[in-house]
Amino acid sequence: MEEDLESVFLNALEHSQEKIFRICVSYTKDTEEAKDLFQEVLVNIWKSLPNFKGDSSLSTWIYRITINVSLRYKTNLIKNRFRFARTKSIVVERVEPQVEESPNDQKLILLRACVRDLNEVDKAVITLFLEELPYKEISQITGLRENTVAVRVKRIKEKLLNCINEKL
Repeated sequence: MEEDLESVFLNALEHSQEKIFRICVSYTKDTEEAKDLFQEVLVNIWKSLPNFKGDSSLSTWIYRITINVSLRYKTNLIKNRFRFARTKSIVVERVEPQVEESPNDQKLILLRACVRDLNEVDKAVITLFLEELPYKEISQITGLRENTVAVRVKRIKEKLLNCINEKL
């Protein structure tokens, strides 16, 4: 069973790591801090994997963990990080997500800065939307109704556009 969990974890990581990392970037001030948060998310996913009941898709469950860990990280509730040594069944070297974005892309930098300025719920909603998750899945992750997600996305887009235009 332990090997099954490991293969599920590694397969999920292979398919979701870039999205997870981009979500982490939204909650941190720089790439190094995002990498730290990314590692914390992976630890939490690994620790929680035996409790996954299948009530939602694995990816929805992973994004929910990512958002929750990011929110706790942001509010400094996470004190002890990088506890892979305490887990008894898997040893994973520090994973460095592969992000192929030009650091010189001014609009992307402005977008990330504007997303960081949003309140936590709006940040979660728009980050998941930018990862191309459907409203239904965003609803499951955030606990908001699907119509509420749609309305928020529209309003957040307007806020972000105004924010970017102000900074240009």
